[in-house]
Amino acid sequence: MADIERRRFLAAAGALLTAPLARADHASKVWRLGVLRPGPDDAAFRENIAPFWPALRNAGFVEGKNLQITYRVRPAKQEEMLILANELVRAKVDAILAISPLGVSAAAKATKSIPIVAVDLGSDPLIEKFAESLARPGRNVTGLFLDFPEMGGKWIQLLRDAVPNLTRVGVLWDPSIGAALLRGAEAAAAAMRVRVERLEARTPANLPSAFEAAATRKLEALLVLSTPVFASALNEIANRALKGHLPTIMLFPGFADAGGLMAYGPHLTSMFSQAAGCMAKVLRGAPPGEIAIERPSRFEMVINMKTAKALHLTIPQAILLHADRVIE
Repeated sequence: MADIERRRFLAAAGALLTAPLARADHASKVWRLGVLRPGPDDAAFRENIAPFWPALRNAGFVEGKNLQITYRVRPAKQEEMLILANELVRAKVDAILAISPLGVSAAAKATKSIPIVAVDLGSDPLIEKFAESLARPGRNVTGLFLDFPEMGGKWIQLLRDAVPNLTRVGVLWDPSIGAALLRGAEAAAAAMRVRVERLEARTPANLPSAFEAAATRKLEALLVLSTPVFASALNEIANRALKGHLPTIMLFPGFADAGGLMAYGPHLTSMFSQAAGCMAKVLRGAPPGEIAIERPSRFEMVINMKTAKALHLTIPQAILLHADRVIE
């Protein structure tokens, strides 16, 4: 009995001695965070991601103190993204912030163990098998994904409300991103008896031919789906749509600022602030498979009335009342 008590005493004493060391080791840890995105590291990207860092700081993760950032942000195709993702894996990052469908897909292929927090406006996490369920992903991917079927219906409805007797809509999309948003838009259009015609563009160099096809097919409006390719070409898309007398709606609010007719989609800076909450949980040790996948919490609608007038459209008052911003 004495030996048992002695062993218990020594075990308790050892625990007391090592606990402060464990806390100190944890406090001195530097977390390594990889950022993966198939797009330019430009001013627009930096502006959108900016709220991510103060939100992480508020959670106790400060770059230069206990947080090290490794960027793999550059224009890249699918096979190139996998190379960049593997570079982050070899760098032994503790977690990956994967942005866009290409970024999330590449990260998920590169590792099944490193936690991935997604900011993805184009993938269905269940169809793409990133997660087993939204409430309990069960794998190493969590984060933010867009509610694509609902968004597809909203975009088509806004175009139909803005364009009287709308029957034919072009959908400009990047096939390398995946078809989740496209399927949602097509299903919503079919329910409204609006015909959808696909226009493919994998790079900005494909945009002229896509708009030529829209003119040849006499399309009455255009929906532009999400992809980094289009995010970097807002001005060109807006200008071509106006020259082609084509009412156009896009996900990114900046599209309307660039001269597009309408924009409706998640508030991008809010999305990154929201994603920081998921990342903080991951860095604290929560398994990503137990962190519920979230939808964007804030959306923004912007209407460009200058463009509406140039297109000889009368925007219904109901749309204007629901707009967050109206550009006069």
